[in-house]
Amino acid sequence: MLGKAAVSAISVILVVGVALAIVGVVQHQSSSKSDSASENQISTQQKAVSVFCGKTDYQEICQKTLTPVADQGVKDPKEFVKAALQSTINEVSKALNFSDTLITNVSSSTPRVKMEAEDCKDLLEFAVDELQSSFSMVGDSNINNMTDKATEIKNWLSAVISYQTSCLDGLSEAPEFQSLMGKNLQNASSLTSNALAIVSELGAILKAYGLELNVKPSSGSRRLLGEDGYPTWFSASDRKLLAASPGTFRPNAVVAKDGSGQYKTISAALAAYPKNLRGRYIIYVKAGVYNEYITVTKNQKNVFIYGDGPRKTIVTGNKSNKGGFSTFKTASFSAVGQGFIAKSMGFTNTAGPEGHQAVALRVQSDMAVIYNCRMDAYQDTLYIQAHRQFYRNCVISGTVDFIFGDSATIIQNCLIIVRKPLDNQKNTVTAHGRADKREITALVIHNSRIVPERKLFPVRFKIPTYLGRPWKEYARTVIMETTLADFVNPEGYLPWAGDFGLATCSYFEYGNRGPGANFRGRVKWKNVRVIGRSEALQFTVNSFIQGNYWLKTTGTPYLPALKI
Repeated sequence: MLGKAAVSAISVILVVGVALAIVGVVQHQSSSKSDSASENQISTQQKAVSVFCGKTDYQEICQKTLTPVADQGVKDPKEFVKAALQSTINEVSKALNFSDTLITNVSSSTPRVKMEAEDCKDLLEFAVDELQSSFSMVGDSNINNMTDKATEIKNWLSAVISYQTSCLDGLSEAPEFQSLMGKNLQNASSLTSNALAIVSELGAILKAYGLELNVKPSSGSRRLLGEDGYPTWFSASDRKLLAASPGTFRPNAVVAKDGSGQYKTISAALAAYPKNLRGRYIIYVKAGVYNEYITVTKNQKNVFIYGDGPRKTIVTGNKSNKGGFSTFKTASFSAVGQGFIAKSMGFTNTAGPEGHQAVALRVQSDMAVIYNCRMDAYQDTLYIQAHRQFYRNCVISGTVDFIFGDSATIIQNCLIIVRKPLDNQKNTVTAHGRADKREITALVIHNSRIVPERKLFPVRFKIPTYLGRPWKEYARTVIMETTLADFVNPEGYLPWAGDFGLATCSYFEYGNRGPGANFRGRVKWKNVRVIGRSEALQFTVNSFIQGNYWLKTTGTPYLPALKI
């Protein structure tokens, strides 16, 4: 039998043991709660990454990009969009730096390849600029207006994709360098596609993220607009100026070959473009043939150039692919600066069909207007490279892929003339370059005429002529309310190479007329079809290129909707 002291000691031990057990239980419960909270936090972070990456095509690199943001406990969805864009900027910048290495390593004995590497550098610089603009726009946004700005961001990201593919295409003459650049652009291309997917699906992503927007998405960019609906960079005097006929205003510069103007060359007039310009820089080019290579640079915004008529004021050149120039550099006239307008001008490339790729006019400018102009060449006449473009009352002539590029372009009330190609060639009017299914680009030909030139009349049925072929996997071309002459091959469309793009390209027709519009003989590709009125309306000026926001400021007439 135990004594009192022993019992007392045992009691103390029992009490202490119970106390320790209780503390242990409490600590365990506290630890469990902490672990649970931690797991919930991790779960929430994983959900955020999953929601944003779930709509992308390259999910592994998306998760790698966005997980660090989630790990910081960030909850603002805007930060995930910014992170997606910043990572893209970083990767494109790496590829841009590699282009310098490429230029340095290209042998001087291959000037053409060196030129193409330099093209890559130029294109990737454009890409970085537009990615930075996208990043800034997201940074200036809040949750309720982010989707309202999505159209503008998608426009820029689509252009970035165009620049990347153009860079690689240009290096096709040097497969080893093309492969190296392709490897350096691989992550950049994947991240650009992911960024475009996130912006394109932003409404659904935010809803899955648990946020409802208080505003309805807009079809246009509010950032570009003043309260009266005009672009914010247009002053009141500019609006009156652009609505007036050319003879009623005074240009900033007059160009005349005979010395009767301020300048004898267009290049000289552009070189006088003032710093910190507000409004339009207006150049009047008197009648004459100007044999010079012109580029309206990215810093020369809102240039308005007009002449005495498309057959009187002509810019011409003869650079060609066969002559040793990259397609990018063959253009007689290149418009890069935003808001470019050309009126009553002619643009030609006289290299002829034997020169192969030889561009008369290259347009990269966003919100560009080409009115009452003429573009004449053979292969690759008009390079509609990127962004939103509008052509009205123009004449465009050529042979192979003579309207090509990856932009959101509407060609309206125009005459499209198919010329006689080389004996072994087939004519193709269009070659669209949409490389990603979410790009907002397409080539739309509306209320126009596609006809053969007179020289082609005796042999027109012997020369196969097609409306287009898919230059890139998701090429998209819409031809509506247009007259198609009888020389158009009943199949309508021609493969690019084997079955490339045939399951993913889109060729839509609506309300066309003429013997070439008979759809029964068209190729049976997956997305070659006649569309209904509601779908056709999506490709009209106001819906597709937001023309109601900016075209009216230019004084250019346009059909805002369908005729039938």
